[in-house]
Amino acid sequence: MLLSYLVLLANHLALVGPTLTEAVDINKGLIGIGAGLAVGLAAIGPGIGEGTLIGQAIEGMSRNPEASDNLRATMILGVALAETTGIYGLLISIILLFVY
Repeated sequence: MLLSYLVLLANHLALVGPTLTEAVDINKGLIGIGAGLAVGLAAIGPGIGEGTLIGQAIEGMSRNPEASDNLRATMILGVALAETTGIYGLLISIILLFVY
């Protein structure tokens, strides 16, 4: 259902812009929607993962203060690795927008 609305929106965006002498290219609209979805969906996972990771690390630090240095280092590494998936989504959207 959502996909059909997105296709209709892309069709509308493609038809509104050009004049009668220009060719209508629905692919540009669909690529724009795909780029937006790539960034949006790629941001959901790291956001949830980083929030859970930091929350559990703080809980572990409060329960065991002696291990806080080790937990902090592991938390920073985990946040960096989780953030790479969001960066991959951004990279895919840039490729979609500028290559096609």
